[in-house]
Amino acid sequence: MAVKSGFVSIIGRPNVGKSTFLNTVVGQKVAIVSSKPQTTRNRIQGIYSSEAGQIIFIDTPGLHKPRHKLGEYMVGVAQATVRDADLILYMVDASSEIGRGEEYILELLRDVPMPVFLVLNKIDLVDQDVVEQRIAQYQARMRFAEVVPISAIRGTNVQTLIEKVFAALPEGPFYYPPEEVTDQPERFIVAELIREKALQLTREEVPHSLAVEIEEMQERRPDLTYVRAVIYCERESQKGIIIGRGGAMLKSIGEAARQDIEDLLGIHTYLELWVKVKKDWRNQEAALKGLGYR
Repeated sequence: MAVKSGFVSIIGRPNVGKSTFLNTVVGQKVAIVSSKPQTTRNRIQGIYSSEAGQIIFIDTPGLHKPRHKLGEYMVGVAQATVRDADLILYMVDASSEIGRGEEYILELLRDVPMPVFLVLNKIDLVDQDVVEQRIAQYQARMRFAEVVPISAIRGTNVQTLIEKVFAALPEGPFYYPPEEVTDQPERFIVAELIREKALQLTREEVPHSLAVEIEEMQERRPDLTYVRAVIYCERESQKGIIIGRGGAMLKSIGEAARQDIEDLLGIHTYLELWVKVKKDWRNQEAALKGLGYR
């Protein structure tokens, strides 16, 4: 039997569950997740392989109105990924009304040459009649190749969606070894895991200004990896929040991140965290490049 393969871009507004879906599909965490919007900043590929072939899912930053150079970069990444895909999964939150953000994305998608699937996520949060109402609202605005309601967090209909994606893809090769689940290097994922814990544990005024840089990562012994990382923020007040009274917050971030890093690497990890202020880094080209956003 001929196998199929292709690149599938997952786009949508911030916080609709794109990263949760990607992690569910590949069976492990390759994209960080938090309740804060605009968590994903880079293009992250998750690789799904089976006897039917290989799907390279591309998780993208949520499309939003940018307010700084980092935001412009994020939107640019998402828009470029649309152009590169063989198929697009347009993911929406089934529990939310259609707003101006969705209208903007629909306008972007109407003239694309590749198939577009409407994926209504979070159906576990609403009744079936609401799901049907949402489907009708979206179909009145655009014709979709497929419409699939799912719950990424529960896995509901995810396999059905994968089967429909395979049916729409062309015959092609395995682009990656079947055992690989992402193209991202371990250093990138480790930095993202640290940022995820900082996002989850700090207050609202901190998250968007956070960035993490891995300064050193090496195996010190056969049973131990050493990681030294810097958490950057934009103001001294934010630094104080991240460190916490007596270092309590930074300790909590480190303990939570270390557990995920050990799961990823399969080895005991000594994690050393520092916090530094890099004023207005989200609007500085040199700072963005240095942190991997260019």
